[in-house]
Amino acid sequence: MDVASSATAAASVLTGARSMASGRGPSCLEANDWICGEYLRTRSQELVDATVQHVGITVVSVLIGLLVAFPLALLARRRRGAAGPVLGLTTVLYTVPSLAMFALLTPVFGVSPAVVVTGLVMYSLTILVRNILAGLEAVPAEVREAARGMGYGSARLLFEVELPLALPALVAGLRIATVSTVAMTTIGSVVGYGGLGNLIASGMEGFFKAEVLTASVLCVLLALVADLLLMGLQRLLTPWTRGRARAGGRLRRTAGAAKAVG
Repeated sequence: MDVASSATAAASVLTGARSMASGRGPSCLEANDWICGEYLRTRSQELVDATVQHVGITVVSVLIGLLVAFPLALLARRRRGAAGPVLGLTTVLYTVPSLAMFALLTPVFGVSPAVVVTGLVMYSLTILVRNILAGLEAVPAEVREAARGMGYGSARLLFEVELPLALPALVAGLRIATVSTVAMTTIGSVVGYGGLGNLIASGMEGFFKAEVLTASVLCVLLALVADLLLMGLQRLLTPWTRGRARAGGRLRRTAGAAKAVG
């Protein structure tokens, strides 16, 4: 047993002895409970630091993934011969085990956050490229023709017509990629940059129940918050989809009422 472990064990024994001497039962930390408010109070800074690192790695990875996926999706759409290789490559990258991916990247980037970010970017490409491509291909051909007839060039057609119509599919892919990245960031604990994954790994190693549960719950909450924020962003950027949904609901109610009367 090393010096740190011996000191921790001694402190636990001393605290337990004090609790018994004072007539109180063991605290939740001494009892190693799954739910422990004392852990939240005494380790709050550690939790904040791990959460900030987790959010930072996730945001950077998703943003870089989006910047890489967008030109790849445009290439796959404009050159049909490139669609197969682009989609195939991103799919192959997604199948590489994360531990193997980080092991391959470590000699290039060293033990640093860049290893985790690069791996997560590669994993996000298969989702983002496919969704961006699907959204662009779903734009009606008559809309493109009308825009060209109004004098729209390729760039203006893309950014003012096609992208707004492709936004629902694009944001849907972004939501999936973000939630997946939040979960996969924890694997970065193998190189010491896993955010909340670092706490999960250390908690599993020492069977520290409160640490494992708290970090896991925070990870789930981060994924839910990120998904809700992106859902709100999608509704803000595509107000016409809400109107379409309301119109569809009215049509269904009208049809139901007519059927009942008939």
